[in-house]
Amino acid sequence: MNPAGDRAQATRQAGKATVATNAISHQYRGADGNWIHALDRISLTVPDGSFASVIGASGCGKSTLLKIIGGLLQPTSGSRSVGGRVVTGPDADVGYMFQTATLLEWRTVLDNVLLPIEIRFGRSRARAARDRAVSLLEAADIHEFESAYPRELSGGMAQRAAICRMLITQPSLLLLDEPFGALDELTRESMNEELQRVCLSSGATAIMVTHSIPEAVFMSDIVFVMSPRPGRVTHVIEIDLPRPRTFDNIEGSMRYAQLVAEVRRALRPGREDEQSQDGGEA
Repeated sequence: MNPAGDRAQATRQAGKATVATNAISHQYRGADGNWIHALDRISLTVPDGSFASVIGASGCGKSTLLKIIGGLLQPTSGSRSVGGRVVTGPDADVGYMFQTATLLEWRTVLDNVLLPIEIRFGRSRARAARDRAVSLLEAADIHEFESAYPRELSGGMAQRAAICRMLITQPSLLLLDEPFGALDELTRESMNEELQRVCLSSGATAIMVTHSIPEAVFMSDIVFVMSPRPGRVTHVIEIDLPRPRTFDNIEGSMRYAQLVAEVRRALRPGREDEQSQDGGEA
């Protein structure tokens, strides 16, 4: 184990709880008019500066939970807070990233990165932030394409541009909904390593929804495992692997293999040792 990595992880785990949900439940009407119980009394905490993953079967409410944490969706019951403040709606201090890059086709890469500032503060502030945007593109190794349009980018390059756009406002919380699910395996691994580097350097807290067990273990300090609908957090698995991590140095690790197996077991339905939530912390 890496002592420096151990100390960094201990600091993250001992820090202030940046994200907390208290007995979040959510219901909505389906296409047939019947009520669908999507989430059931989810309580969790994500310490300041930590990277957490949420994993579970399709339809278990992972993306719904992420939207509720970010203020994009109101829960039926329960509450959530970020940095000690109750969430009542979208917050400018939260950065979002989704499975597709959703870059605007008629704007250059640089203009896409500057878009959040232009929307919030106007074009003059966006122009003033140009140097910061260029620095982000340089860090993502796509600065040579700042004048290119999205159609000229590969999938991995477009996602790098989306990461830069997410970071341009320097958010303290990153919410990621399967951001690399559409990429090939090698590009996905490269983007995982890049996102890890960004999070470590910025100190941002991150929550990622994923279907990939290896990705969840590789990226996370904490993995929240959800049950099928109605979604509940059944297991909270702490990932004690040192950082920084690369796929080259981690895939031969016995501890990595053990944690992947532990998450996989937790995802199997009907396990007798599932831990239920009784309205308290998972």
